[in-house]
Amino acid sequence: MLSRTRGRTVALAVTAALVASACGTGPNSPAEDTTLDVWLMQHSLSEELVEDFVRDYENRNPGVRVEVTVHEWGGIGDKVTAALAADKAPDVIEVGNTQVAQYVASGGVENLTLKVADLGGDDWIPGLEEPGKIDGYQFGIPYYAANRVVIYRKDLFERAGITKPPATREEWFRASEQLNQPGQQGIYLPGQNWYVLSGFVWDEGGDLAVEQSGQWRGALDTPEAMRGMELYRELQSYGDGPTDSDEAKPDQNEVFAEQEVAQLIAVPGHAKLIEEANPALAGRLGYFPIPGEKSGKPGAVFTGGSVLIQPERSAHPEEGYAFIKLLTGDKWQRQIASSMSYVPNKTTLTDALDGDPGATAMAKGAKNGFATPNSPSWAALEAANPIKDYQTAVLTGQDPEAAARRASDAVTTLLSGSP
Repeated sequence: MLSRTRGRTVALAVTAALVASACGTGPNSPAEDTTLDVWLMQHSLSEELVEDFVRDYENRNPGVRVEVTVHEWGGIGDKVTAALAADKAPDVIEVGNTQVAQYVASGGVENLTLKVADLGGDDWIPGLEEPGKIDGYQFGIPYYAANRVVIYRKDLFERAGITKPPATREEWFRASEQLNQPGQQGIYLPGQNWYVLSGFVWDEGGDLAVEQSGQWRGALDTPEAMRGMELYRELQSYGDGPTDSDEAKPDQNEVFAEQEVAQLIAVPGHAKLIEEANPALAGRLGYFPIPGEKSGKPGAVFTGGSVLIQPERSAHPEEGYAFIKLLTGDKWQRQIASSMSYVPNKTTLTDALDGDPGATAMAKGAKNGFATPNSPSWAALEAANPIKDYQTAVLTGQDPEAAARRASDAVTTLLSGSP
């Protein structure tokens, strides 16, 4: 049975036939039927995939019925925090990889460190493993990832005599400058794309914030971070992106579709939206990982995605763990990756994306993926986001050092608050 309600939490209940013998239950079957309460997020999986997975899980776990509730991302923080504190918590919850520290600080998340080896944690991609680890303990289990790549116009590259995608940052910047001509942008990069800035900062050995003795402070005023900002400023100059807005204002997909733009930095799925907006671009778009300083190693990227947590107050911890193990195991990670064009949670599974050029480029970039600082107050920082103001200040000619100090002070203040 499948039901969907617009504008509120969506309940998705999928059941399979329960297998029980007249003589009793098998060694892996509970004495009475069990209902496993699982929270997943909107658009993380297709309905068909959820149904197929639940059927597989229930067949492997006779006597267990799975009820999946699909939540929207908006306002999910308060819902999860309340659920973790409730007497009867869900058994498994999908959360954003940048949210784990917040939930661990609020309490109620099971420490799964002793399960890491059993879950194949040696091969997890770092951008999902690290944000799920708080103070050295693993609370979040990597589920799936996505990161930005360069989407480019193959026809504009060919017209400029560029026969293959750049392999190094120097080649990339040189090509972007060459492609930036009257009536054509070498790259469309809005001034406040702080995800791209973060990659340059990490490449230069810096960070957005650092933790010292349990206290977080902004780090945008370090020499490394400021070099990253200078790289961002240079790349942004090879197009006509606005200095005071992000990817949404105006919608960068529409800009790319409507204007002569050679490159855009986005997750690969944006190419489909661009082609829908301008069907003439079908077949003209290609992908490559954001290049790093040296050939053979992609540039650093922000790894977005999800992890799975298990509430301490779960009524069915063994069944919940079995759900997590199956969903994050090789079989279903391959199926999810190939069906949804996500990066799987292990570096050894990227061959599942063969034949999907956008996802393949994304998986290559994921090998040098990073997560945002693991502060419980990171959500508050993203809401106010002084990093964007810092970018605009530099791009509009303000003193870079003074702007970096102001931004670092603002980051420190925001991260010192209560989650």
